[in-house]
Amino acid sequence: MKKLVIILICLIMSSEISMAQLPKKVKENLTYTTASGLQIKFLKYNSKNTQAKIGSKVAVHYTGKLTNDTVFDSSYGRGKPISFSIGAGSVIKGWEEGIAYMHEGDSAILTIPPALGYGESAMGSIPANSTLIFEVKLVSVNNPYDCTGKDTVTTASGLKYVVISKGRGIKVDSGMNVTAHYTGYFEDGKIFDSSVDRDEPITIPIGSGKVIKGWDEGITCLHVGDKAKLFIPYTLAYGEVARGPIPAKSNLIFDVEILKAEKKVDAVPYDVTGKDTLTTASGLKYIIVNAGTGEQAASGKTVKVHYSGYFLDGSLFDSSVEMGTPIEIVLGQGQVIKGWDEGITLLKAGTKARLIIPYQLGYGENAYGPIPAKSTLVFDVELIEVK
Repeated sequence: MKKLVIILICLIMSSEISMAQLPKKVKENLTYTTASGLQIKFLKYNSKNTQAKIGSKVAVHYTGKLTNDTVFDSSYGRGKPISFSIGAGSVIKGWEEGIAYMHEGDSAILTIPPALGYGESAMGSIPANSTLIFEVKLVSVNNPYDCTGKDTVTTASGLKYVVISKGRGIKVDSGMNVTAHYTGYFEDGKIFDSSVDRDEPITIPIGSGKVIKGWDEGITCLHVGDKAKLFIPYTLAYGEVARGPIPAKSNLIFDVEILKAEKKVDAVPYDVTGKDTLTTASGLKYIIVNAGTGEQAASGKTVKVHYSGYFLDGSLFDSSVEMGTPIEIVLGQGQVIKGWDEGITLLKAGTKARLIIPYQLGYGENAYGPIPAKSTLVFDVELIEVK
C-alpha cells in the first residue's frame, strides 16, 4: 500500500500545471495546482453549468482521506451533503478555494496542504500538519442575487435596493411581523452572517427599531415573495461603531427573501386579579392564570413557550407574542435565565402563568441589552408544548 501511495503522488506531481496557465478548456483527470498550493483534479467538469463563487450557497458530498488512504470523514455515510456559503469562513481554506473552481454537478479530488487545512493543530482523528485529500461532488449552487439588468432604486435616506424577482404576496408595512431569509455581505463579497446557512429564517417586527434602520426601511419597500438586494450605507447600519465581525463605518449588502408578513399582535399583560401568588425556596414568585392539563414540563425536556417580558413599572422590554414566534428551549441546560429554568418546570402544557423573577435568578448585577443591572423581571408565559 505504501508503494502505491508513493506512485500516485509522483503521478500527481508530474502533471501539475499552474492555475495561472489553466487552459480555457479544462481537461478531466489532469491535476492543476494553484498559487496557494492547492491541487485540484477534475473527475467531471462542465463549464456550462453554474459556477460557485464567493457568496455562493453550496451543497457538497465528500469523502475525506489522509495520504495513507485512511478515511476520516464522509458525508455519504450520513446520507446528506454538507451545506455552507463560500466566503463565510465555515470550512477550511482549501475547501473555500477549491469549491469556487467548480460548477454544479462537477466532481473533483482536492489535495489540500496543511496550511489550507488544519495547519499545525490536530483535529479529531486528523494529525497535525496533515495533507488532506477530498473527493468532492458539487451537488448544488445558489449564487448571490444577480442585479444585472435590474433597476436600482435609491431612497431619500441613501438606501439602495434591487428587486431580483417579484413575489405575489401583500406589501410589507411598518408594524408587521416579517419572516425572511437573508445573507449579509461586505462590499468585497465576504459573508458575515446568513440565516440560509443556519436554515433558520428570522422573524422581526418591522418599524420597531429591533433591526438596523436600513432593514426597517428596506423591507417595507418589498412584498411577500420578493427576492431583493439591499445596499445599506453605514449610516443606516451600525454607524461608526464596530459590531461583532462588522467593522465601524461598514456599508452592508443583504440578499433577502420575504417569506411571510403579518400584522403584529400587541402583547397584553395578564389579568392576575384575585389569583394566588406562590413563592419557591429560591425566591421565585409565580401566579397561575389558567392551568393547563397537558404534559408536565421538566428539566431535560424541550418546551415551546410564548412570553412577554415587563419591568416592574409595566413597560414591555421583549415579547415573542409581538414577534409572532414562540421560543423553543431545552430546560435545565442553561439556555435561559435561572428563573425560567425553574419557573417553566412548575407548569403543564397549556398553562398561562406570570413569573416574577428576582434579579439573582435573572441577569444578576449586570445590565443586559435594555435590562438594567439588578432588575426584577416579570414574564407572562404560555407553555404551548412539552416534548
